[in-house]
Amino acid sequence: MKKKYRVKKAGEFQTIIEHRKFVSCPSFVLYVKARKEEHSRIGISVGKKLGNAVVRNKIKRQVRMMFQEIYDFDENFDGILIVRKKFLEQSYSDNKKDLESLIKKVKIKKYA
Repeated sequence: MKKKYRVKKAGEFQTIIEHRKFVSCPSFVLYVKARKEEHSRIGISVGKKLGNAVVRNKIKRQVRMMFQEIYDFDENFDGILIVRKKFLEQSYSDNKKDLESLIKKVKIKKYA
């Protein structure tokens, strides 16, 4: 996932989360807000409870790869994806299916 498609600043994370529009599943929570750039962006957050820095960075790499495979960045929202503990208990393919279903929910409900 290219850097231009990522939400990086803490202030941007906070404004999207404070918008309080989200969908969730056992592995993820996806907060969304209408985009302000010409393309949509995604921020990934992995809490310290999931493991040490090595584990958290591995999770972020996996999630970025999932987004790159299933997400086109022409959507009308920016999002923050929070990874939950259930992520570690499931396989990569199961997590990818969960992420796909979350994105479909957001498109259907038009939260942004």
